[in-house]
This record gives sequence, C-alpha cells and structure tokens, in this order.
Amino acid sequence: MSRARAPLPVPLDAPDAGRVLALVPHADDDVLGLGGTLCLHAEAGDPVRVVVLFDGVLGDPDGRYAPDELRALRQAEARRGGAHLGLDDYHFLGYPEGHEPGATEFAAATSHLAGVIADFAPDIVYAPHIGEHHLDHHVAARVVCAALDELDFQGTALGFEVWTPLVAETVVDITRVHERKIAALEEHASQLEYTDFIHKALGLGAQRSLYLKPGARYGEAFCSLREEA
Repeated sequence: MSRARAPLPVPLDAPDAGRVLALVPHADDDVLGLGGTLCLHAEAGDPVRVVVLFDGVLGDPDGRYAPDELRALRQAEARRGGAHLGLDDYHFLGYPEGHEPGATEFAAATSHLAGVIADFAPDIVYAPHIGEHHLDHHVAARVVCAALDELDFQGTALGFEVWTPLVAETVVDITRVHERKIAALEEHASQLEYTDFIHKALGLGAQRSLYLKPGARYGEAFCSLREEA
C-alpha cells in the first residue's frame, strides 16, 4: 500500500503572536509539552493563561500525601514553575483524573471548557494532541476539540506532545530559553521523585532540533489539533 510522505515541519524561531490559552491535563504538562514556547510568548508580551484540567492527586502512587495536600502542592509547584517562564496566570479546574468519562460527564466538561475558552477569548489554543497514549491527555484533547467545535472557534488550535510524539507540522526553536524550561521542571519535585521528566524532556526536545537551523539544540513540536480529532 502506497502512503504519501508527510511534509517536513515548518521551523519557527518564535511562535505566532496573540492571546494564548494553554489547556493542559496536569500541573507539569505546561512545562513538559510547551514550556519553552509559552516562555517565548510571554517574552514577546503575549497574554498567556494556563488552565490545568485535572486535580493531579493520582501523581503519588506511594500515598505520601493526603489528596488535598497533594492537590495544593501541585498547584504551588505549577505556579513556581511558571514563574521561571514568565507565566503568572494559572487556573485549576480540578477534574478527577484516571478514567474515561461517560457521555453526561463529557458533555458537561465540554460546555464548561467552552465557557473557559470564550471567557479568555484567545487567538491561539494549545492542548494535547489527540494521539497521546496517556488516558487523561487523550481525554483532554477530545474535550478541548469538542469545546472548540461548540464555539465554532476561528483561531489557531495546536496540539502538543508530552508522552507520545506527534507528526510535527511546526517546530519552535526554544534553545535560547531551554534552561528556563529545565528550571521550571525542577519545581515539580513531587513528580520528579517518581519519574525523571527532565531526562525525557531533554531527549524529545533534542530530537526536535533536527528540523531547526544549524546550531539549534532544542525544539518543541506542534500539529493542528482539530484536524486530528
């Protein structure tokens, strides 16, 4: 069977300007998936809001914290991490994680998220790409796409990668701000005790630099969010 070759991704020195809404599953995914890009947006003076969808209480399989304690800790880690990137507008929706929502729950979340999007009136929406293998990431992508459809959103909607690499359409050069991304990740100590996310971010970011200009060391990749859905 013949298959067309995917076009090479477009290399970008900076993301497009505009009001930016990052809809992320968990309190570290903003940094892992697009921390460098959000930092570049903030440096350029773009308004950036980060909305964390899930409460994150399953991020402690050894049970070291009570759920309310972990929820508060992860929110504090997110704010401290964002400060390294020039981000200070964080909202936490607190949805329970780790399950496939039923039709009623999905519809309610879609309507809620549509209101969140409409309230901020972004030019650019970032969310996990639909191919993410992590259940929460995949559910987040589906709900975001449904909310954008409900709004007939006319702006730019881009998918980012965390667990699962995407077929890149654009790659943003984050070399200049990569150390700030690492500093932001280091704030998520509750999660780094379980998984070396810094090692994984370094590896994926380095691979993405393959598509950038000579001398670039790290990139972040994006694809169209809604065309995948």
